[in-house]
Amino acid sequence: MSAAHPALPAALPAALLDDVRDRLLPAPGPVTDADIAEAVRASGRVLGAAGTLRAVQAVRAELTGLGPLEPLLPHRGLTDVYVNGPDEVWLETESGVRRVGSPFGSDAEVRALAVRLVTAAGRRLDAAHPCVDVQTASGYRVHAVLPPVSTGGTLLSVRFRSTRALSLADLVDAGTVDPDTAELLTGAVRSGVSFLVSGATGAGKTTVLNALLSCAPAHERIVLIEDAAELRPEHPHVVGLQARHANTEGAGGIDLAELVRQALRMRPDRLVVGECRGAEVRELLTALNTGHAGAGTVHANSAEAVPARLSALGALAGMSREAVTLQAASALDLVVHVDRAGGHRQVRVVSLLEDRAGGLVTVPAAVRADGRLRRGPGWDRLCALLDRSLGPGPCPGPGAGPGAGRGAGSAGRGS
Repeated sequence: MSAAHPALPAALPAALLDDVRDRLLPAPGPVTDADIAEAVRASGRVLGAAGTLRAVQAVRAELTGLGPLEPLLPHRGLTDVYVNGPDEVWLETESGVRRVGSPFGSDAEVRALAVRLVTAAGRRLDAAHPCVDVQTASGYRVHAVLPPVSTGGTLLSVRFRSTRALSLADLVDAGTVDPDTAELLTGAVRSGVSFLVSGATGAGKTTVLNALLSCAPAHERIVLIEDAAELRPEHPHVVGLQARHANTEGAGGIDLAELVRQALRMRPDRLVVGECRGAEVRELLTALNTGHAGAGTVHANSAEAVPARLSALGALAGMSREAVTLQAASALDLVVHVDRAGGHRQVRVVSLLEDRAGGLVTVPAAVRADGRLRRGPGWDRLCALLDRSLGPGPCPGPGAGPGAGRGAGSAGRGS
């Protein structure tokens, strides 16, 4: 096992943890720190003040938190922890991915933590269900894979929800969005265009989508539809719906497609699907062709790959390529592509979706190059699109700077 990370305390005796757990579990109601401390004292072990405090922290983490991983939480900007078996733990922060010392002594400990987290979220992780993705009550996104599906021991990934949702201004400060692109996107959102944020896993799609939804006019009613609730836009009128997995008998599941249908009865001004990855794309495109604005994210290697991705998702719903093209070209206006390179996330291109010769294509309207916004072949059409919604005004462009475009002015609907 690798050397212990300095932030990780030495493990408490397993017998002490078992004894304290056995004393606490039969008690009704929530377990408090005072209850844990009393159970530690009742165990008869002489630990001293510092030892008792450490025991309380360890037992609390074991019962309600992340167990051995709990000491990693104070790391600044922590977004993910990856456990690749008992000897290998990695964490991801704002600075990138790095390896830390493992607090696990065996694969059985990793498996026990994974099973507890998954069980607490109402799912099963066992030989019959060796791969599970859940969201816990604490907001952690947990993915676990057991051997022999995993060839190197139990795999556990934990994604943490940020304590504070990042605004578009925060993304500009972090370099994710340049100021001119921020002006452009703010104007687009306020004008009511429908858009998708594309990118690879971990590129920051949800973060960018959340920031853009926070720019929506205050009078809009936004309905969020997600597999796991992650979006938290700073907006006065937001309603959230979350999918539910079927129980062990295969009953009670509610998928995203059903939630889209339910959302249409809730009078949404803007319908948002957190991630389009299946047959729900048919319901979303249908909804956006009936007078609703919309948004969402989609996995794609580039903005140019989005049409093919939509066609593949549409095929899962029984839609032909021609049907997807016609529906998407009418329903969606923009694709905002987020890329990740060298640990840094950036909005690289803003493209228009067009139906050309019977095929869906993306046309770059604004491209980020050398840290600046560059006009693409779709620039004039994008400005015309905003003109129709917001009225004539200067389109932000290279050198425009913050506040120069229509997005920050008073022309925007609901501003």
